[in-house]
Amino acid sequence: MRNFNFLKTYYKGYLKAHLRNPIITDNRPYKDIGILNPAIGTSNLGDLIIYDSVYYNLREIYDEGLVTNFPTQLYNSFDAMNMMSQKDLLFISGTNLLSSNLETQHQWKIHKGHKKFLNNKVVLFGCGWWQYQNEINRYTKNIYEAVLNKEVLHSARDQYTVDKLKNIGINNIVNTTCPTLWSITPEKCKLIPKSKGEEVVTTLTFYHKNAKQDKRMLEILSQNYKKVHLWIQGMNDVYYYNEISSGFNNIELLPPTMEAYNKILLKKNIDYIGTRLHAGVRALQNNVRTLILAVDNRALEIGKDVNLNVIKREDVEDTLNFINNEYVTIIKLPLENIEIWKKSLYSNK
Repeated sequence: MRNFNFLKTYYKGYLKAHLRNPIITDNRPYKDIGILNPAIGTSNLGDLIIYDSVYYNLREIYDEGLVTNFPTQLYNSFDAMNMMSQKDLLFISGTNLLSSNLETQHQWKIHKGHKKFLNNKVVLFGCGWWQYQNEINRYTKNIYEAVLNKEVLHSARDQYTVDKLKNIGINNIVNTTCPTLWSITPEKCKLIPKSKGEEVVTTLTFYHKNAKQDKRMLEILSQNYKKVHLWIQGMNDVYYYNEISSGFNNIELLPPTMEAYNKILLKKNIDYIGTRLHAGVRALQNNVRTLILAVDNRALEIGKDVNLNVIKREDVEDTLNFINNEYVTIIKLPLENIEIWKKSLYSNK
């Protein structure tokens, strides 16, 4: 009976959404846009760092538009999908939610039922690929072809993602890198210290564990800095730290809040060395000397494109080179592609 009632409610919502009269969108005085927001329902505070930059940059373009947020990490009701269908454009904010097999990889909670509602609505904004994968399958290709907008340019955060989509004929896409990096201009890079600070803030990544390498990173930091601040970017990071934390006496935990992290980055003479990509980018935004130890393809691909200071986690001993030598931060932004992407949107206003 419970299953019957659930299915009855489910299909009732489906029919309502399909039969509802559409809102007239002609002659709107303002743009009505949506953001597919990974920070809704997230357990990873890095998604908030991404959303901050996405919203800021979209507000520069759509300074008077209405903005509605929809989740990517939670399933949408048919009412929500119907509301999404009434938006002029839907910007999907830059996480690694694209994949080659959407029916089994659910970083973005989308399925073939979205094709009617999101048809030609979605614009990628700094999106990347979920790890290195094989060719895009037919199910996924059909969804991307249906929902991705064909009139404006899409923004990918690395060349790997551009190449994956071009392989299935989606050619209106440019590599703009992640929008979180757009503020790291040559002028800002000059404000970032070259030499080692007195203290360091670090991160762990519980879903990509390597106890030997991560413990070695903490050992190096503990031995070379007066104090180590470990920011808990995801709640399970603290449990992982407890598994590998024996023998450290100068590591202080920072609570899982953006307020705590932003505050520590304002300290003078502090470095960032850790495995979380966007914690490292937030550090750069605050003029903090930064090294990221990559645990997957995201930081590595961005590092290749824009000269972000990234090493593989298995090369953890190279952390000592960064600590003990001067490092000059030089982020090489794809400024031409960023401007091309923005102009594509301005022309669609």
